[in-house]
Amino acid sequence: MGDLMEDDDGYLYDEDKMGMRITSGTVKIIKDDGNLIGISIGGGAPNCPCLYVVQVFDNTPAARNGILEAGDELISVNGKCCKGSTKVEVAKLIQSLKNEVIIGYNKLHADPKQGKSLDIILKKLKHKMVDGMSSTTADALGLSRAILCNDSLIKKLQELNRNEYIFKGLISHLNYTTKAYLEMCQTYKDLGNVFGEIGAHEPQTGASQAFTKFGDTHRSFEKEGLQCIRELKPVTSDLNTYLNKAIPDTRLTIKKYADQKFEYLSYCLKVKEMDDEEYTYQALQEPLYRIETGNYEYRLILRCRQEARKRFATLRSDVLVKLELLDQKHVQYVATQVVRIIGTLARFNTNCFQHLSGNILFPIELDLSKASFLQEQNKSLDDEDFVNVREYHDVPQNEEDNEEDDSEFADEATSLLSAFERKQANGASLTNRRAEYNKSPSYKV
Repeated sequence: MGDLMEDDDGYLYDEDKMGMRITSGTVKIIKDDGNLIGISIGGGAPNCPCLYVVQVFDNTPAARNGILEAGDELISVNGKCCKGSTKVEVAKLIQSLKNEVIIGYNKLHADPKQGKSLDIILKKLKHKMVDGMSSTTADALGLSRAILCNDSLIKKLQELNRNEYIFKGLISHLNYTTKAYLEMCQTYKDLGNVFGEIGAHEPQTGASQAFTKFGDTHRSFEKEGLQCIRELKPVTSDLNTYLNKAIPDTRLTIKKYADQKFEYLSYCLKVKEMDDEEYTYQALQEPLYRIETGNYEYRLILRCRQEARKRFATLRSDVLVKLELLDQKHVQYVATQVVRIIGTLARFNTNCFQHLSGNILFPIELDLSKASFLQEQNKSLDDEDFVNVREYHDVPQNEEDNEEDDSEFADEATSLLSAFERKQANGASLTNRRAEYNKSPSYKV
């Protein structure tokens, strides 16, 4: 079970250390201006054979010294043994000393994992469930709400989710804009190719140059659009970094903080339950085994609560710093990225306007009288006459009507052939006039 202890009446107690190791030592603590060292004391006569540290308060001489921890046993004050004394007597003894106190102690080497029992895990789970409930719902279910529930830092998750929604919308809009500009660049490219091909096949020099210049201008629009897209891509990358790294990292830190907070609350609740149990047995004047054997189980929970509180305070500080930086970055970052987007699109429009201003594209000089479609029209008419002549020669004749219609059809055929020859002559004349006209100045249409 453990070591035997003897009280002032000579009664031997069996000390149950629960497998934990104890080492002895002394520490000198300089008092603060309030004549305090910053610890609270528990146990002692008449119920417990041990006096121990219940809590070390923050920013006190004992906390800054760092030797004494919750659960450590107090065995002497300035050389005077504390065995058999009450906690009130030891507290008055410490207060009676000025400037500094030399405390002898038995250090409790406790493993925090040993104190993390199934009861603590269930309490932690309950705190997680209750934290998301309203007070009315928790009361209706008969669940008590521990202190620090509905922590303001946990509510920061809602603001974080709102910021995440804003960034997702901004990235989605930017991706849509980039895709639209990419499609527009493809349209500019196609128009440039079409007008370039028209310019290459246009026989009139002025019109050819105008169409070619018009196509080159659209190709310039395409280059400006591709440059705009290249400038927008880093903005999208930066926004994705903020969305997919900064926000999830902060959310993970908040969740770790919440998890540690619930663990700390679980140990606080366990300490309260053990205190209530002790008060109940004292009221009934019945002995409690863990208290009579040194209250090591209670001291283990005190140590676990202290360690959980340290981790909780560290994570809380980390969360506060990250949230502050994230809020500042959110305000500045969104404004900076929006300015970058607007500036990039403005440069694209300005450059395109300069391309239009530097090239006088309209009006395009084109002489319709020399258009090639006239020759095509004449050619189609000639083909039609050939068909009519061929159809005339291929028409079968009745023997009875041959003699009557020979002269009539012969006259009609002669007339058609004469018309066909005249049109061929007109086509040759039109070609000659076109060659001469190409040497003359063009007209604006």
